[in-house]
Amino acid sequence: MQRGALLDAARSLLSEGGTEVLTFPALAERTGLARSSVYEYFRSRAAVVEELCEVDFPVWAAEVSAAMEAAETPEAQVEAYVRRQLALVGDRRHRAVVAISASELDAGAREKIRAAHGGLVAMIVEALAALGHKEPRMAAMLLQGIVDAAVRRIELGVAEEPGAITEAAVAMALRGVRG
Repeated sequence: MQRGALLDAARSLLSEGGTEVLTFPALAERTGLARSSVYEYFRSRAAVVEELCEVDFPVWAAEVSAAMEAAETPEAQVEAYVRRQLALVGDRRHRAVVAISASELDAGAREKIRAAHGGLVAMIVEALAALGHKEPRMAAMLLQGIVDAAVRRIELGVAEEPGAITEAAVAMALRGVRG
């Protein structure tokens, strides 16, 4: 329970202020634990980040995968892939993951993030191959680029509504995958 409370506090801190505010004193304050107790669960801030990646990325990927599985055609899978990721932007887990991704991390944490993103991109490769792409892996990376750009635009809180950004990203993605 304490470990879960520490991870929840870490998510909140990351989504509120990025990795700069993710400190052991802040975790202790948020959870009511003594600072020394935090060290019993995690050896470093990087260890907190790595565990968040291990816990949160699979949940996020499972939500995207479930949305894709509910789609009946490869084109509908592409749409579900884009829409579900953009729908997750407001989720606290997502904000924490973005804060983690934007920070200076050790090699282990960076590798976990790369692997998780690679797993997400791998989900769409089969649908792109079914749509006739000769290089579906490259197309998947480019498609994820559209998603990533839309995520950043939504997070910036620019003039457009998140729904308008989502619709534009879906339209671009579908035009692109149709060739």
